[in-house]
Amino acid sequence: MLRSPISRALVLAGACLVAITPFFWWGSPSGHDFEFHMFSWMEVLGQWKQGIVYPRWAALAHWGYGEARFLFYPPASWTLGAALGAALPWKMVPGAYCWIVLTLAGAAMYRLAREWLPAPDALFAAVFYALNPYHLLIVYWRSAYAELLAAALLPLLLLCLLRLFSRESEPGFRPTLWLGLTLAAAWLTNAPAAVMIYYSTAGLALVLAVRETLRERSWSPQIWRPLVRTLVRTALAMLLGAGLASFYLLPAIYEQRWVDLSQVLSPGVRPQDNFIFTTIPDPDHNRFNLLVSTIALAEIGVLAFAIWGSSRWRAKRAGAAADRSPWMLLSAWGALSTMLMLSASNLFWQHLPKLRFVQLPFRWLLCMNAALAMLLTIAAKRWPSRLLASAVLLAVVIVAGYRIQPPWWDTADDIREMSDALADGTGYEGADEYVPAGADSYELNKSLARVSDDAGAPVQSEMLAWRQTEKHFTVHAAAPENLTVRLFNYPAWEAVVNGTPTETRTTDLTGLIVIPIAAGDSDVHIQFRRTIDRFIGNVVSLISLALLVVAWLGPAWIKTRRPDRRPSNLVSPVA
Repeated sequence: MLRSPISRALVLAGACLVAITPFFWWGSPSGHDFEFHMFSWMEVLGQWKQGIVYPRWAALAHWGYGEARFLFYPPASWTLGAALGAALPWKMVPGAYCWIVLTLAGAAMYRLAREWLPAPDALFAAVFYALNPYHLLIVYWRSAYAELLAAALLPLLLLCLLRLFSRESEPGFRPTLWLGLTLAAAWLTNAPAAVMIYYSTAGLALVLAVRETLRERSWSPQIWRPLVRTLVRTALAMLLGAGLASFYLLPAIYEQRWVDLSQVLSPGVRPQDNFIFTTIPDPDHNRFNLLVSTIALAEIGVLAFAIWGSSRWRAKRAGAAADRSPWMLLSAWGALSTMLMLSASNLFWQHLPKLRFVQLPFRWLLCMNAALAMLLTIAAKRWPSRLLASAVLLAVVIVAGYRIQPPWWDTADDIREMSDALADGTGYEGADEYVPAGADSYELNKSLARVSDDAGAPVQSEMLAWRQTEKHFTVHAAAPENLTVRLFNYPAWEAVVNGTPTETRTTDLTGLIVIPIAAGDSDVHIQFRRTIDRFIGNVVSLISLALLVVAWLGPAWIKTRRPDRRPSNLVSPVA
């Protein structure tokens, strides 16, 4: 039964399909980030159709005033969503996206579990991980699609680290390169998840180093050298991951000063507001926090049982086999993830570099579940125990969701309305954190003309182009005046009037582009230029990719080119 890889893959894909069957009856769950992602996918597809391969500016955000959304939000999730939108009706895209990502997460866990477990046990770990309570919370309440996609990387992270520290791993740099690729994928998927993954990488590498040292029971230099070398390779992998992702990462870091990024840490989304069972003066926030806290508490309870039960399994194994087991690593990862969800860890959130940008401590459930899936499979050797634990967790999700906060739903008509808003140019509400610094999106006039004067009255103009990254029009003025363009004045915009680059001004409060023109005819051309940080990011990514290719293929190429120095008449001795 289920002996072939194809049959096991079908079981995993089928289980993930069952998890999204409510989509077929009620529509798409409209969680916290649902509209953000749907509008992003729709706009990216629209820009692809205009020949813009890598969008940077979301032209229809804030009702057509735009924002630099795609400069700051990693590309993996919006690329997948837009690709699905190109092949499927938009009403089917959220369900298809969730099914694909859950299946990928389960497949990654299956690959990790097969390192120690037989195929049936690995399949249980894969299905449990794919459909764990936090993933269901993301699908039905949060719609944090990029974070969900990052879940597929966590089992691969652990697998790469274990191979990097293993004495039986591939020779050369390939384990380091695999880890670097995984870390690069994290940056390109979800920034908060990437921060958690980098901290997890550093912490797990230290745990593995301590484990290897304790196992040797020796403090000789011969023991320290390979451990130091492995830790150095871990650090190199972290640098390689950041280097490969620099085409996204460097512009996002450099251009933070151009937007109001402080909004990502505004009251309600700060770490101190979102520890489990934390309350603030916001009933809606408290209701959702109670929901996620209830689910987290149930998972922590199962994790404690799994750590205890799997420790007994480890104790029964022979010495070397026990030393190679992942129990210590998984237990430490699960325990530290749990600790970071509690208010007692607030000191770490406030002082560890960039950790506060994870925002929501319960996001560490993403990492905790990677450990839980393995530990529960090891601890509960009997299928009735596994099914009972899974049923209890599922019941907690259903009951808590029903009693505390049921999901919201968007029908096919709702999604069609969203698509129409982009098709007719109406646009959509943007994200506060991507508004240019000094601008207030809540003061925007939705009926403002594309080109107006200082008083806000429309200026007669001939539109030659009004595309996502290019605005081109001509005007005739009886006297010198200032033109206000329906466009946020982001520093990457460059204005040229009658062939001459012109320094723009900015409106007070709303932060729109103001272009001074002389009397007579004026040809105004505004383009979203490639800034120096984007150029440098592309160069760093290309250099990192070249180093990756050389390190990957170099040893094999040298081996094939090395001449055989043995004499042709040499006869091997026979023992």
